[in-house]
Amino acid sequence: MVVGDISTGTDVLVVGAGPGGYVAAIRASQLGLDTTLVEKDAYGGVCLNRGCIPSKALITGADTAHGAANAEAMGVHADPAVDMAAMQSWKDGVVDQLTGGVEKLCKANGVNLVEGTAEFAGEGRVRVAHGGEGQGSETIEYEHAIIATGSRPIQIPGFEFDEEHVLSSQGALSLDTVPDELVVVGAGYIGMELSTTYAKLGTDVTVVEMLDSALPGYEDDIARTVRKRAEELGVEFHFGEGASEWEPHNDGVRVTTETEDGETSTYAADKVLVAVGRSPVTDTLGLDAIGLEPDENGFLATDEFGETAVDDVYAVGDVAGEPMLAHKASAEGEVVAEVIAGEPAAMDFQAIPAAVFTDPEIGTVGMTEAEAADAGFDPVVGKMPMNASGRALTLSEPEGFVRVVADSETGFVLGGQIVGPEASELVAELALAVEMGATLEDVGSTVHTHPTLSEAVMEAVKNAQGHAIHTLNR
Repeated sequence: MVVGDISTGTDVLVVGAGPGGYVAAIRASQLGLDTTLVEKDAYGGVCLNRGCIPSKALITGADTAHGAANAEAMGVHADPAVDMAAMQSWKDGVVDQLTGGVEKLCKANGVNLVEGTAEFAGEGRVRVAHGGEGQGSETIEYEHAIIATGSRPIQIPGFEFDEEHVLSSQGALSLDTVPDELVVVGAGYIGMELSTTYAKLGTDVTVVEMLDSALPGYEDDIARTVRKRAEELGVEFHFGEGASEWEPHNDGVRVTTETEDGETSTYAADKVLVAVGRSPVTDTLGLDAIGLEPDENGFLATDEFGETAVDDVYAVGDVAGEPMLAHKASAEGEVVAEVIAGEPAAMDFQAIPAAVFTDPEIGTVGMTEAEAADAGFDPVVGKMPMNASGRALTLSEPEGFVRVVADSETGFVLGGQIVGPEASELVAELALAVEMGATLEDVGSTVHTHPTLSEAVMEAVKNAQGHAIHTLNR
């Protein structure tokens, strides 16, 4: 049956139900705005379906297997077997629970849900093509539009994703067997997370990276700590090599790399994973129809209120530029909804934390020491090594450190970098400190529970003050 074209109207139209879009829709509806949310694929977007949640579920599974198999020093002897199909089923259950929860939350908050592909049809109008033959389309007129269409993995020439031989990060999260050998192209945060995950599951992992180090964008001591641990897990790195081509080989692949000097190498594996970054999805929206033009990388420029160059059209999340983080998208979604509703809201990017779920984890927020100096501060730095933390030792995870950066004149905490166990959780304390303008005195005089990893944050702060108790002061 052909439904045919229909026309509806809404105060706020949100395109994309990822962590930016569904949060914006719920908040707008809470503020009394008639809100319509259009999603073409699955509620929760990349984060819940193909990114953050499934990857962290697999990381947990790999950590459990690897930890059990390597606990002899604790007197635990085990030889765990990994049932990858069962692990995937458990992971999918986690994803289904969360995506179903998003849909229920949207409905409970009065958001109108529309399934289909949205494309701008002119000022104040989008056309939504419903999925499936004969399902028709509808035109939605809006007062305000929020673009939240997220991002997709970047392909490199000659390595188009077929998810059989050449994997995207999505394909790598859906394997039902553990590959014996895996070539990973790219040593950024996605490549490093998946490399260590599969190494823990028993895969021989080879990483090729065009640059001369892993985790570009992070300070050398952080990247070095994570790389050292990856090498201990058996990951083999080849820096200064770009993947140039691949060919089928036996039942797997053979990947050829090339250096800047033209030297070539080949690596055989069951599969090759390409993890060289993500690009915003702005090319399917018909932006020409409203006169909105992305930059050369596909991003939409926005101001502190999330508004684009076109009046009443906003952008949040990955399409609005770096950092491409789910929690940044959600924060932008809330701000934009409140701006549209007339609330006094604006984005402040100084206290957005970032986390990488490698082994050990990385958590960062605010300024590094170099960034603070460049900004005109006279930074003071305090550091606490994890091997001086009683809790880290009881977890048998002594690698890493907590570093705090503050302004020496005022004591204001400007940022921090953590590499170590639970860094993704620990960084929240420093994010709060940066956000509220806390000083070293505020954090250092706060009594922390013993024995916990959070004591390392307190000790790093006291080190910056020159009176650390459990480490030598600077």
